[in-house]
Amino acid sequence: MALATANSVLSLQDQRLIAVLQHDARVTAEKAAAVLDLSPAVVRRRWQAMCADGTLRVVISPIARPRTGGLTGAQLLHIRVRRDKIDAVARSLAARDDVPFVDITTAGDEIEAIAATRPGSRDPLVFHLLPSTPAVVSVEAATILHVLRVTSEWRHQVLGAEEVSALTLAEPQSGIGIGTGTGIGNGTATGLAPDGPYGIETDAQERAIIDVLTPDARLPAVAVAARTGLPESTVRRRISRLTDEGRLITQVLVDPRRLGLNLDARLKLRVTPDHLDRAARALAAHPAVHGAFATSGPSNLSLHVWFPDPAALYDFLARDVTGLGIASVETTLVAHWIKRPF
Repeated sequence: MALATANSVLSLQDQRLIAVLQHDARVTAEKAAAVLDLSPAVVRRRWQAMCADGTLRVVISPIARPRTGGLTGAQLLHIRVRRDKIDAVARSLAARDDVPFVDITTAGDEIEAIAATRPGSRDPLVFHLLPSTPAVVSVEAATILHVLRVTSEWRHQVLGAEEVSALTLAEPQSGIGIGTGTGIGNGTATGLAPDGPYGIETDAQERAIIDVLTPDARLPAVAVAARTGLPESTVRRRISRLTDEGRLITQVLVDPRRLGLNLDARLKLRVTPDHLDRAARALAAHPAVHGAFATSGPSNLSLHVWFPDPAALYDFLARDVTGLGIASVETTLVAHWIKRPF
């Protein structure tokens, strides 16, 4: 997806149409039109146009959080590199399947990345490959201990409370998970695979359906049936069940700058242990936070945030992180995305 500039912010109507899909990825044009007081024809036309020009995609989330923790055990990497080699090192990292995120910061000699590793493992990338690379000056690694928010859970704040309520699905069955159409699956049904590729428990038919929906989570049931060989009635029933149980974990892919969010920042916070859980949960719920992780290391809480401008980030630092037992905050601004799964 081509990155946009700050001069190509979408209209408020288009932003609201995108927000609708964040709350219910498979919502019909008729329902979206009723919620937003538009005509179904306008909704269909704008969704089709934004999908056609690459502005918008609705997919199965590549970072679905499973019962066992999802990104737990992965490592947040802070890599200092010779300035004349930073692009080459960033591209090499981006080419790896076990590195889903690679960013270059505004410092000009720093790369921020996430590497998928087993908890407590002596990962070759961190222990051998990066330290032995002449262009790499230093590597700092922090292990993710607990995931509090991932990007698929982030919502653009352009809908009113009544509109959100009209789009939000009913609570799932007890013990299953949060059912919002982009929820967290933690089902406990027997006979399901606990280690599926999407971090949720699924059986063979559900995995086949999710595989087909991965590049286009709005694909009609009739098309899913044709590609899986399953009866259309089975596909509809299975999709409905996955959705109701919060196991159809979707994500709306859109450049945040098209939504007026031009500043992307990483915050490393050091929180006193007696305040860590409260602070982490409070900040993870903030509308600007699209990633929140408790980590190892001197800084024990990592936040990924989007803001419209530096003034909004300043307000967040001056007001929202106070009174939570936070001893220090280190702020890093992202200059360029090299690789992201969204």
